[in-house]
Amino acid sequence: MFMRFDIQLPPETEVAPTPEATQTRLELPRVHTEAAAIIDATAQPEQEIPRSAMKVPAVVDHPLEDEFARAAPITEPPADELLSAAPEPELLWEVLEVRRGDSLSALFSRSDLSAGDLHRLTQADGGEALRRIHPGDEVHIRADDERRLLALRYKLREDATLIAERADQTFSVTLEETPPEVATKEAVGTISTSLFIAGRNAGLDDRLIMELAGIFGWDIDFALDIRSGDRFAVLYEELYLDGEYIRSGNILAAEFVSRGRNFRAVRHVDSDGHASYYSPEGRSMRKAFLRSPVDFHRISSHFNPNRLHPVLGTNRPHRGVDYAAPTGTPVRAAGDGRIVHLGRHGGYGNTIIIQHGSGYRTLYAHLSRYARSLKSGQRVRQGQVIGHVGMSGLATGPHLHYEFLVDGKHRDPVRVKLPDADPIPERYRDSFLAEADSLLTRLDRLQPTEFALRDDDQASR
Repeated sequence: MFMRFDIQLPPETEVAPTPEATQTRLELPRVHTEAAAIIDATAQPEQEIPRSAMKVPAVVDHPLEDEFARAAPITEPPADELLSAAPEPELLWEVLEVRRGDSLSALFSRSDLSAGDLHRLTQADGGEALRRIHPGDEVHIRADDERRLLALRYKLREDATLIAERADQTFSVTLEETPPEVATKEAVGTISTSLFIAGRNAGLDDRLIMELAGIFGWDIDFALDIRSGDRFAVLYEELYLDGEYIRSGNILAAEFVSRGRNFRAVRHVDSDGHASYYSPEGRSMRKAFLRSPVDFHRISSHFNPNRLHPVLGTNRPHRGVDYAAPTGTPVRAAGDGRIVHLGRHGGYGNTIIIQHGSGYRTLYAHLSRYARSLKSGQRVRQGQVIGHVGMSGLATGPHLHYEFLVDGKHRDPVRVKLPDADPIPERYRDSFLAEADSLLTRLDRLQPTEFALRDDDQASR
């Protein structure tokens, strides 16, 4: 049973609802409905409620109302703040393919990159490696909308990547290297026609063959001394990355038997990281002078004090050796020394003379040109390129005329006994001998069986 109550306030006490109250009532209609239902359910039919006992609040209280009041107002940030907070789009890497005949300058020009950035990059420490790029290589770059270079990546080899990053108006260049796995390999061969053919048949690549010749090049003239039946044995490194072969490494130990003479060499790296080859007793394999300062095809004229000059037609001593080689072939300093002459020298044409200490002097004539930035008085190192083969002066064809003087007297460069370089330093001697013993034991086990097998194989052909 429901009872109806008509509640009226006197006119003088009637209060108009505030906006807040109106808002609260609109937002919370369910609260008022439930309150009314409670009043209806608990009222007694006989009970009469006096007007003085009635208290009607303008707004019905609710616990959620306090939470709404304490909540922070929701406001939208200014538009400029929204724009500044948005992340900048990441610049993508561009791939520049090196074409035949390309230089880094050509790549920059084709990609609308500035010559100024090119100069700053190649002048940075480590950036000079970018001056030598090869067809088929890829150069990865990142540039901004104004085509300013921001970063560059270039794989120098399989296990090393050059990384350049912009720092204001300069570039920082680093080399990211992945250490390869190293395996030791063995190779033996017997020469029948040439060292290159025998080396390739034994599984050596061209670089290892050249290194092998370089190790023994002070004792063996590989243009004149090699004979059929000469033998070699090599312990060398192969490098792998993620299980895949990438390239050959260093020769660790080697033996060469030439015309019955036996030569052995072992590699040693000192505490400064410098590597050299020594005999089993610790004598340096390198001499103070190279046997030949140029890679040549043949000797076109030997040392001869009674030679008939091919141009002048008169008897004139030939106090050196002529090495026939194509124009432009690099000529290297035979030993450490100081340049005492660089320029024209009569019939010799373009000539360089180097003084080695107090007792030795070498001469290089008929050059087509000198090495860049070389000048008289400059010190040079053994093996450094000082010029290029030509036919300047009195010459009938491109060749290097090379003279070797001891205490002012000419000696035959092919036959003169070359002085040894310094032996292994005493502080490294014990560690070297222990290392050499292990490597030479492997060579001893390798040679007899392998050489016999090679000889039997060749005899059956």
